[in-house]
Amino acid sequence: MDIDEFQQTVARVKHHAQSVLTKSRWEHSVRVAETAALLCKKYGVDEACGYFAGIAHDMCKDMGDDELLTLASRDGNEISALERARPSLLHGRAAAVQLANDFGVHDEDILEAVRCHTFGKAGMCALAKIIYAADKIEPGRAHMTVAYFNKLLTLELDELVKTVLDDNVAYLAKKGCEVAADTQAFLASLERYSTHCSNDAFYSMQGNFYRGNA
Repeated sequence: MDIDEFQQTVARVKHHAQSVLTKSRWEHSVRVAETAALLCKKYGVDEACGYFAGIAHDMCKDMGDDELLTLASRDGNEISALERARPSLLHGRAAAVQLANDFGVHDEDILEAVRCHTFGKAGMCALAKIIYAADKIEPGRAHMTVAYFNKLLTLELDELVKTVLDDNVAYLAKKGCEVAADTQAFLASLERYSTHCSNDAFYSMQGNFYRGNA
């Protein structure tokens, strides 16, 4: 895909996502895209790809359960018991399938970033790590502060992701939510990095963005 085709595809996906998402979900997607582009610039990843993956990551979030199950199953991967019990958790996988099938996106880094942003996965590419983190730390999240974000930006990418992941897993554990096997494997793959700037405000956050590995 050349640059003109890429820009046209981004425009089509933006139009589609904005048309199918609630206003608040669309605004969240824009903030994730902007945060991802900033992180990409810092960590040497293509900013345009980061912005695009951020725009696309939640475009299936407001689909019904049956549609999510049908669409996600087309990626050839097993649907876990957790996903089957809570099909909303399949929205990233469904979005990656839709990007490939309906919009002709075949860049595996972009597809992985969209597909895996809910749970994460061991061995993800840098772009996928950035989208995973950007989804959790975009400025609209109730727990985010400028000070915490600036502290995160002092870290190497894997250290930043480990910090965000530690906070997410701790929050889920405190709420009694199941931590997906992929998330546990993702965390284990980053265990050599210690958490340098845990955000205590994370544990008192409100809202439903994080509910069930959002």
